[in-house]
Amino acid sequence: MAALYEGYTLCGLVPAQNLSNSGIQGVEEERDSDHVIVTDWTRSVTLYKVSDQKPLGSWTIKQGQTLTCSAVFNSQTKEYVAVCDKKVIRIWKEDNIILDKTFKATVSSDIWKIHCVQGGEPVVLFQRGAVRLLDSLLSAPQQPIEEVLAQEEVIRWNTNILAETQQFVIFTTEQKGDHFLYLQKLNPNTLQRYRLEREESSLAPLSFSASYRDKHIHLLYLYPNGHLYQSVISVRGLGTEDGAQALPLPRSLLLGLPVGEGPLEAASALILDEAHVAVVGVPHPSAGAGKDFLCIWNTNFQTLQAGKEMAGKIYGQLWCFSNKLFIPHGKTLSVIPFVCPKSSLASALGKLRQAKPEESKAPASVPSWNNILHGEKAPSRTVETRKTRTTRKTQSTLCLTSEQVLELIKTAPAEDVQKEVEGLLSRSDIQDLQPLVGQLVSVLVSRSLDDSDFYIPSILAQLVHTRYLCHSVCPDLVLLALERKDYFLCQLCLQFFPDIPEAITCTCLKTFISMSDSDAEKATLEPESVSFMETIVSKDSDQVCQQNGFGPTSFDEEHTDNLHGDGAVSKTKTADQKTSTPLENLCPVGLHKAVLLNEVLQTAYSETFLLPHLKDLTSQHVVLFLQYLQFLYLKYSHDAFPQMHGLRSPSLTQIMDWVCLVLDAHFTVLVMTPEAKGLLLNLHSFVKSQVRLVSELGKIEGSLQELSNMKVKKDVGQYSIEIIELF
Repeated sequence: MAALYEGYTLCGLVPAQNLSNSGIQGVEEERDSDHVIVTDWTRSVTLYKVSDQKPLGSWTIKQGQTLTCSAVFNSQTKEYVAVCDKKVIRIWKEDNIILDKTFKATVSSDIWKIHCVQGGEPVVLFQRGAVRLLDSLLSAPQQPIEEVLAQEEVIRWNTNILAETQQFVIFTTEQKGDHFLYLQKLNPNTLQRYRLEREESSLAPLSFSASYRDKHIHLLYLYPNGHLYQSVISVRGLGTEDGAQALPLPRSLLLGLPVGEGPLEAASALILDEAHVAVVGVPHPSAGAGKDFLCIWNTNFQTLQAGKEMAGKIYGQLWCFSNKLFIPHGKTLSVIPFVCPKSSLASALGKLRQAKPEESKAPASVPSWNNILHGEKAPSRTVETRKTRTTRKTQSTLCLTSEQVLELIKTAPAEDVQKEVEGLLSRSDIQDLQPLVGQLVSVLVSRSLDDSDFYIPSILAQLVHTRYLCHSVCPDLVLLALERKDYFLCQLCLQFFPDIPEAITCTCLKTFISMSDSDAEKATLEPESVSFMETIVSKDSDQVCQQNGFGPTSFDEEHTDNLHGDGAVSKTKTADQKTSTPLENLCPVGLHKAVLLNEVLQTAYSETFLLPHLKDLTSQHVVLFLQYLQFLYLKYSHDAFPQMHGLRSPSLTQIMDWVCLVLDAHFTVLVMTPEAKGLLLNLHSFVKSQVRLVSELGKIEGSLQELSNMKVKKDVGQYSIEIIELF
């Protein structure tokens, strides 16, 4: 379970007279995690050694000048970089004493921020959105700087991320109540613009935080109403988008934080790892309406892990370096060490055995739940941090046997059932979990079908995630999920169940294809599958290229081959191409609806059993489904389309198989449907191009086999020319 340790003071503060800010512009990491640079709002930059709580050096600009962004440390040159009066760049080393005698350069446009991450080059972000590498800018300081932002658009937040070997500058802007996210990639320079969804009452975000993991940038933003959202952006495929066009940025609600008596004013949320978030300026759920708290929340299990009251005013500022939180409050900048063990059900319930803080010198001393499950030695001394009624009641679940829990599910309230099942799953004395999971799901599904007011989606999803289930063990689970419109659970079942019958697959397909896009967008789906659709929907649909044997040229040629009659060819072809153009360029369904359809495409099936059930689809739904399959095929056919390694996505073979299946099941109906004529011609050309591709690959395979079967002459001299003929 995450914990906040005893903090200590790094330095004092001189807050602004109106107490609106702490007097600190920023805290930046220096040569290592034990050294930080603190920049105030006026004239001073100070280097601190954190463990010693003392300054190692301080630099001050002369009277009349102002530091307009926080100083950074260039680890490659061992130099400090700061900006004075928005246009003057100052660079100095640690042994320099007087800043006025160090290097300076004046640029032609106002600077917003200088960033420098460990291992990366310093990057300059200008107030109008332009980005330059520092070395490139200093080679010609007066070079013209373009304006990226609109006239009334202003930057609100920014950061710099090093994703493997690629640098990204990320910043958000506001224009007339609308908020945008800019993602600037360096070397090569590409820019993508996203539009954030509007919050209720047009609230503006209070804070942003970004991190990089698993080939994706994760953006976290907090609103005054306590809503904490996450948006996930794939870094693959960036570079071909038009930066001037604002793409929609989907979001998911991670937490609904308490706000107390009124909206949040000075609050901030910071990503700690993939499952933990530090929040400052938000009321503690059990401590009244006071907002002077620093808390750590687990986003996987929606639980408060640790909380600490901070004396004095909270300014909504928070920085994190190497398991240390830096937070200004009152007249103090404090350092709060913390630990975030790997997220698990045990840690979320507070059952992870931990050593006392005074016995633990490093976060590594906190054991993982997996080690305890597998019998490895755990600390012999434990501490109970809070002996509340809830904790004691949760611990009482250890006394219930699995049979008692199964009986309790049949009659107890949903809250009690959830608590007891979670406690049972977290126990270490259960030897064989697989039969127990099957029994739990059967009883839960049975009661949910009988009682319309009883349904616990989080427990069902957790049981499916164990991978101990299959459709034959709980045949009513998918139908229950469809009835309750729990599309996340449907998605998990389609992913993890290897034996879903074709009838159930078609039921899911009919449900997904007939649901409205607005209903689908309300569902929270798996991020990897959503990221795949975000990437392909954001690709430029007007790219002209050819791959897998299909392209615009071959499309025209195949139309000519397939149409009969000399005089009608050109006219019919032109009309059909006009009809098919919107289908080729736009995704015919919403993002989340497409994600659910992708899960159906990846489900195992037998063609013999699937075809009869496909015939139950209406002609309208068939046309829509085929239009979506056509959209996928065209996206896959682009040379510029990125390979989706690590993301859950259907293969090109699966797409073509489903095209053939749907055509076989509904060909007569489609032929009689006027609006399907152009679509049929397109799909026919797709299938024909794949047949031609496979044929050519067969020829290449035969040639390669012939080459491998040829006998190699061993008595070849030092120089020879051989002619190989393939027939």
